[in-house]
Amino acid sequence: MIAPTSCFAQVLSLINRHGFAATMGRFNAERHAKGFTCWEQFVAMVYCQMGGAHSLREICGGLATAMGKLSHLGLSGAPAHSTLAYANEHRPWEAYQGVFEELLDLCVAEAGRHGRQFRFKNPLASMDSTTIDMCLSLHDWAKFRRAKGAVKIHLLLDHQGYLPCWAYVTDGATHDVKVAQGLTFMSGTVVAMDRGYVDYEMFHRWTGQGVWFVTRAKENMDYRVVEEREVREGGNILKDEVILLCGPKSSRDCPSRLRRVVAWDEKGKRELVFLTNHMVFAASTIAAIYKERWQIELFFKALKQNLHVKTFVGTSENAVKVQIWTALIVMLLLKFLQLKSKFGWSLSNLSAMLRLNLLSYRDLWAWLDAPFLVPLLEPGAEQLVFQGV
Repeated sequence: MIAPTSCFAQVLSLINRHGFAATMGRFNAERHAKGFTCWEQFVAMVYCQMGGAHSLREICGGLATAMGKLSHLGLSGAPAHSTLAYANEHRPWEAYQGVFEELLDLCVAEAGRHGRQFRFKNPLASMDSTTIDMCLSLHDWAKFRRAKGAVKIHLLLDHQGYLPCWAYVTDGATHDVKVAQGLTFMSGTVVAMDRGYVDYEMFHRWTGQGVWFVTRAKENMDYRVVEEREVREGGNILKDEVILLCGPKSSRDCPSRLRRVVAWDEKGKRELVFLTNHMVFAASTIAAIYKERWQIELFFKALKQNLHVKTFVGTSENAVKVQIWTALIVMLLLKFLQLKSKFGWSLSNLSAMLRLNLLSYRDLWAWLDAPFLVPLLEPGAEQLVFQGV
């Protein structure tokens, strides 16, 4: 079957246009649009991410060379780079966060058809942040250090499909714990995080809400053991203890009982000390949950390697956030394609191969399953005949 549109147009068809229009209307994003719609801005910024364009001129020039293929993308023509720059600076980035949240529902439904990593049925999420260095003279709003600018992407990764289920962009000086304190979780959720998120008052509140956490214990944690649990000889679990915090402030902030699990890391030849409020999971499961937290590090690595979140096509805070949220939308699109495919793509290979075939005419879904067998087709292509003079 001949694909009627380009691969790019088929990817964009995953975005519900009615929902997109409703989201833009909710934020009054097309106020003073003057002929350049939010959809056209969105397509241009997605092309920046998927097509590998590094500047406004590359985005607009790349779209301009597509000529007749633009109508399938919902574009009347390629925008001028000044028009795109103005839209990125003035149209609210929150609208693109809304598009992300709508697309997430589609991806969650697809991920639900796949198996779970762990036997337990609790939702598992990892929480972390990544810092992106920026030039302070160009991005004076991105405060970090006296002579250095940065932004932070705070993220929750749902391990059912490894989907980014929540994100928040701040300046580089914002502490991770401050962001985590404002989050709420469904009862029964297991949250894995590193020890940069240790906040005993927050842990006590989560315990009361039925939210479980797994993290690394701080080396200076003051505690006393109230119960020692039996551990299997010959395994990598060295200790499994129920503890109470003893520090003047920590005992007041968190009077709840916690659990301290010590595991041996054979690769690193060191002891790892985990802290959790879950008293039922096996100690080996607690260690495995923390190990699974590495997936969020891999997500950040893939985000930075395959999409444009380290260099920006605009300097204002709004333009930077539009680009970051568009990158997260594209990550969801890639994750959805990866989940639907039978080929077993790695995210990096899928991103690279899709970039090379972005404006080619193929049946996208057949190509995802057999990328080296589905032929390139140009429906309705006319042959140019050159006559000698």
